[in-house]
Amino acid sequence: KKAEKADTRILFYLDADYPQRLKQFDDSPTLLYVKGSVNLNASKTVGIVGTRQATSYGKEMVEKLITELVPHQPLIISGLAYGIDIQAHKLALQKNLSTLGVMGSGMDVIYPSVHKDTAMKMLEHGGLVTENPFGTKPDAHNFPARNRIIAGLSDALIVVEAAEKGGALITAEIANNYNKDVFAIPGAVGQTYSAGCNKLIKVNKAHLLTGIKDIEYIMNWNPSEPITTQGVSQLDLNLFDPDELVVINMLREKKNAMVIDELSRKTSLSPSVLASLLLNLEFKNIVRSLPGKLYKLNKL
Repeated sequence: KKAEKADTRILFYLDADYPQRLKQFDDSPTLLYVKGSVNLNASKTVGIVGTRQATSYGKEMVEKLITELVPHQPLIISGLAYGIDIQAHKLALQKNLSTLGVMGSGMDVIYPSVHKDTAMKMLEHGGLVTENPFGTKPDAHNFPARNRIIAGLSDALIVVEAAEKGGALITAEIANNYNKDVFAIPGAVGQTYSAGCNKLIKVNKAHLLTGIKDIEYIMNWNPSEPITTQGVSQLDLNLFDPDELVVINMLREKKNAMVIDELSRKTSLSPSVLASLLLNLEFKNIVRSLPGKLYKLNKL
């Protein structure tokens, strides 16, 4: 009854409108409270997260990214928090992109309350979602669970600014565990709120992000763009070391894209060795990475 009065839908796991992206994971919510016009199964989704203490650099980068994402019309997902989150929501609204706020409280408890006006605007062009019942307060233990929903719903997760510890890094870790593509914007050495992003890039837990071209390439969002490399069938095999040839031959034999774990089993190469080999082959324009950390050979 509370949901009806608050114009809130309740989606159960087996409902047709339940987000298909979340169904891939064992810890997906049994039910979701949803408010607004949002399509939770949008064709493209981008999560944008970061520190609550956003700097002018971080805000500028959010504006740059949102502006560059407009042609792709993704659903912009964030957590309605101070800093990077609210900047992402506001700019999405300015650019007429749908935006979804994932809450760590009940649908009737907008947190922080100063963002209530923005949240109401989001209902007209996006919406709000939570797994928490009405009346749930924004207690600290709710937010890691909230973060897994952001990670699960996002095809690409972008960390704009983050300290070495905090919610954005937790979300990035969850996204990596979900086999999602994580991106991080690099910042100056020594800057507190770039340290987390720089670390993610350093330990290969995020793609280095400088602009939309990085996202388009990794996510394969511009498939109509011709591939200018020579085809695999025309390769000079002398240009590759034995392990690279093992990977090339396996991908050629399989024909379909493969995840790194499957490649590891099939080739008997460790995941860490494979990651290095695949990166080298990407630099040589022989291999292309796809959403879900899949890899395939470039075609003629």
